This record gives sequence, C-alpha cells and structure tokens, in this order.
Amino acid sequence: MTTLGVVFRPQQPPERLREVVRAAEDCGLQELWLWEDCFLEGGIATAAAALAWSERLRIGVGVLPVPLRNVAITAMELATLERMFPGRGIWGVGHGVQDWMGQVGERVASPITLLREYLEALRALLAGQRITVQGRYVRLDEVGLDWPPVTAPPILAAATGPRTLALVGAAADGVILTSSTPADGIRSAAEIVRAARPEAAAAQPYPIVVYLLAATGTGAADRVAAELRAEHRDHRPGSGVPGDARAIADAVIAWTEAGATGVVLQPTGDEPDPAGFVRFAAEQVRPLLP
Repeated sequence: MTTLGVVFRPQQPPERLREVVRAAEDCGLQELWLWEDCFLEGGIATAAAALAWSERLRIGVGVLPVPLRNVAITAMELATLERMFPGRGIWGVGHGVQDWMGQVGERVASPITLLREYLEALRALLAGQRITVQGRYVRLDEVGLDWPPVTAPPILAAATGPRTLALVGAAADGVILTSSTPADGIRSAAEIVRAARPEAAAAQPYPIVVYLLAATGTGAADRVAAELRAEHRDHRPGSGVPGDARAIADAVIAWTEAGATGVVLQPTGDEPDPAGFVRFAAEQVRPLLP
C-alpha cells in the first residue's frame, strides 16, 4: 500500500502549523512532513509541537542539514522525542543546500565525507552505544546518551547524485528524493541504493520517499508553473502536477510504480489553504491509491 503524506511548507508562518496538524489528525492523513529550510523554521521545534498536538499522526522531518547540527545534539533531540512519542517520528538528514551552508559559515569541503561520518555516529548513538570518533568532521570523545530511545529509530538521508545515493544505500535506513526526481530518476536511484546496501540488510524494507509538487483548486496550474519557473525546473516534464484528485493520484501511482514506497505531496509555497490541502490529500487522493 502506498504511503501518502503532505509537507507543511515552511513558507507558511509557524503559527499556522497547529491547524494543519489538527486537520491531518482529524482526517486520517498518514504522515505530515516538515522541512528545516534556511532561514525559515526549525525542524526539531516544529516536529516537537506537531507530535504534541497529535496522537496518531506520524511526523517526518526531511531533512535536518548535518553541517548545521553537532551530531551529539541531533542524537539527544531525536532520542528525547522518540522517548516521548515512540515510533511516530520519521527522521531524515542531508547535506543541506550548499549556498545556505556557506551563508552560516558551515560549508565543508567534502559533504559526502561529513554525511558518512554523521550517519555512522548518529545511528550508533541512537542505538545506545558509547563512542569515540576522530573523523575528518565528526569528533566525539566517549560520548553516549543517558536516555537513548528504547528502540533506535530508522534514519533516512536525502540524496540526488550517484555518489550520495550509494553512500545513503550503504549507511542509512532509507532515502529521501526531491520533487525534481522524475520517474526514471526514481528507478535509477532505487537501483543504486539497493546495490549499495549491506548484504545482511538486503532483505529488510528500505523506504524510498519522494516529494511530489502538487496543487488543486482555482489557479492550481498557474501556481505550479510559477514555482517550477522560479526553481528553473519548468523544462522537466512531470516535475509538478496540478489538477483534481484523479490527476494527482495518477501521478502518485506512477511514482510508486517507479519504486517509491512513500510519496509526500508538496503544495506550492503560496498554497492558500494548507489545512484544506491536507484534507484533500487524505479524503480525495488517498482513496484512489492502491
């Protein structure tokens, strides 16, 4: 069964999050995702609030930029949320947008090296290990969590290029792909990550989560087109889908057939009714999916 989520875009003011969480909880949406985009809203703060405002809803953070966060702090925060809201968080990390990382003085020479070291350390800490690491970027001296989660959560990682995809396949528990990824790109990504997976884990489920830019209602096509133009993606067919529930469900099905295990609908940044979009996804799109 396709897992369907919606992302609360951080272009919406933080004070609108509660109404969106309540709408998602009330209408039975499976997952609500959040972004930590510079310099909009923090991923941990919004996730904690969303988890506290809901009882059933799963909350994804996709993704926390690793250059911004010491790995011990990330482990502490994720462990705390996992103990308070066990099993309801979906945690993703990634390189971060390199221009943003440069703006805050945290751009590194080798993002792939940093992500590899970070994933290894983060997963070890969340598994309750006490570790010493002397890497190129990650350095820990006998660090362990006093309150590790009862069960270590899966850690997903964002990837686009083949080198990062191979790293994520080997070192993470799942991959997150951007809405710029077409169907054939999903297939290629799935092949790369699966080929890189350790033999011992090859038979275990491996989430492939893909964002899909979508809009419905009045002006949907214009809003999608404007966002694609602003991001210089208007030349890529299938990068966004405007229309009714059937049109969006068909796109989700195509993404799933290409290899996605979960699709997160990404409304336009200027979506006029984010709570209404959540209800539309859960009540109209979800019933049309296999």
